[in-house]
Amino acid sequence: MTASADAPFRVVFVCSGNICRSPMADVVFRRFAHTAGLGARIASSSAGTGDWHVGERADHRTVAALERLGYDGTAHRARQFRYADFDRNDLVVALDRSHERVLRGWARNDDDSDKIALLQSFVPDATTLDVPDPYYAGPQMFDEVLGMIERASGALFRQLEPAIRSAG
Repeated sequence: MTASADAPFRVVFVCSGNICRSPMADVVFRRFAHTAGLGARIASSSAGTGDWHVGERADHRTVAALERLGYDGTAHRARQFRYADFDRNDLVVALDRSHERVLRGWARNDDDSDKIALLQSFVPDATTLDVPDPYYAGPQMFDEVLGMIERASGALFRQLEPAIRSAG
């Protein structure tokens, strides 16, 4: 898939249960695309490696952290990553190395594998490649994780933006 006027560049963010980190990344990345006037040329979604929360809303602490920074995460419903997500997306972004390992194990071929990247790998001076899971922590950790996701999503968007603009 390539971005064009009729086929947007598609990104899926992947974490464990799709109720904390990956919904944050999806909402934040969409804001970057919309603010840059590229909302119609870039599509994002999120999924989990596990099926524990399929159909559920984002964790209430995720929604609250997003709201504190002016984002709306209330429309999210968790889903599990499927093989078809490799076909539907141009980029598959893992939130930590455990998700990356699972996704690489699910990759059916080199094309699938080549689409996989770690979100933190887009941050030039990142001190870790993993966005920590805030699920067993308090609200402060959700805010810290959201800050990491904003920074990394911004770096990812800045890397993609020139190609997206020139593709249309």
